[in-house]
Amino acid sequence: METMLGFDLDFWDYLTFATVALASIAVLLTFIWFAGLPGRIAAARDHPEAEAVNLLGWAGVLPTIYPWVQAFIWAFKPTDVIDIRRLPREEAAALARARALRSRKSKPSSTAVSSKPRRVGH
Repeated sequence: METMLGFDLDFWDYLTFATVALASIAVLLTFIWFAGLPGRIAAARDHPEAEAVNLLGWAGVLPTIYPWVQAFIWAFKPTDVIDIRRLPREEAAALARARALRSRKSKPSSTAVSSKPRRVGH
């Protein structure tokens, strides 16, 4: 190796190479974590457009930071969407049904498993 470089590589040179490699991997993993952060937040909050937030987070981090910031804000946007095709009383009833379904989903089921077998298929 001395003939190529003009000097011998010792322990400290190899330690420097390993440190640079580990630092590069840490920077890459941090970049990946930050790029996917808006999508993970939107999915955790059951955002109706979580996939779009995820894509904007990934696409927005590459050219500039502005689209990533927009995706980050969008991930926290309240998602109680009001459908203007229904009258206010119908909308309130639909939102109440959606809240009831969400609360049933989040609670673990305490009912016993039915002993009667269910038919699957025809």
